[in-house]
Order: sequence, then structure tokens, then C-alpha cells
Amino acid sequence: MAEINVRSACEEDIPAAQAIFAHEVRHGLATFEEVPPPVDVMVERWRKVTEAGMPYVVAEREGEILGYALAGVYRPRPAYRFTLESSVYVKPKGRGQGIARALMARVLTDGEAGEWEQMVAVIGDSGNAASIGLHRALGFEHVGTLQRVGFKFDRWVDTVIMQRSLT
Repeated sequence: MAEINVRSACEEDIPAAQAIFAHEVRHGLATFEEVPPPVDVMVERWRKVTEAGMPYVVAEREGEILGYALAGVYRPRPAYRFTLESSVYVKPKGRGQGIARALMARVLTDGEAGEWEQMVAVIGDSGNAASIGLHRALGFEHVGTLQRVGFKFDRWVDTVIMQRSLT
């Protein structure tokens, strides 16, 4: 199997990222969005993250985007300006191959190089053992679970909060 290349995302990567995210919106609990945003909305989200100097990366193999990750604004109020919130999404065919780990490792490295102090992961579904395990392996600590705060696919869903220092 060819090597995975993790690099900063460019605007041309966003349609592939949108397709990955749309699949998760329609079939998964990693996001509580219920309608996939169109490409133009995803481009605007990418632009806001990258123009603020925050990391937004893709993983590709043989020219195919298999996943993406980013660290964006945790909350909009100024007091939170040194805290990032991470997101990572991988195509179903790319799961279990270390792609999410490679993406998140790059996001953490980029975050550590910036002015940020903390990174928070807000993980949809307390049963998402893969994401919880990934974050734990990368030094995140479980700091809480918000029970039954999301309602998707006709069921109540928890949110797991994990946190990691960037300094």
C-alpha cells in the first residue's frame, strides 16, 4: 500500500473533504449536523480556519483524499482565543489504517507551533470507541460527558469532551 501524505489543505481539496463530511453527516454520529453543507459553505469554513492561521490538513494516497482534520475556534468569545477545537474525518475505506492518527498528529504539531494553549475534542457519541481511543493515544484526557445532548437518527446521543495541552 502506498504511503499516506498529510499536508495543508488547499481550496481544490475542499470538494473531497465535503464528500467525506457529507457521508458522516448522513450516516454517522461524529457530527450533529443533519444536512450536509454544500461545497461553497465548506470552502468558507476552510477559509476562516486557514486565514486565522489555524491548521486544516488532508491525507492523500496516490492523489486521493482519504481524510481531513482541522483545529478551529473552540468558542467565539475572546476569552477562548487560545483554545482550539479539533475535528477529524476519514473515508470509510480509509479507516483503520492510521490515517486519523496521522491527521491529528499533524494538527497537534501545527497547534503546538502556534499561540494556542489547549485543544478540545468534542466527540459525538460516547460509543465512538475509535475516536475516543485515538484522542487518548494522542494525549487527550477525558474531562466530561454531556449526556443525551444531541438527537440524531431517532435517538439521543452523548458528547464526550476530551482536552490536551498544546504547551
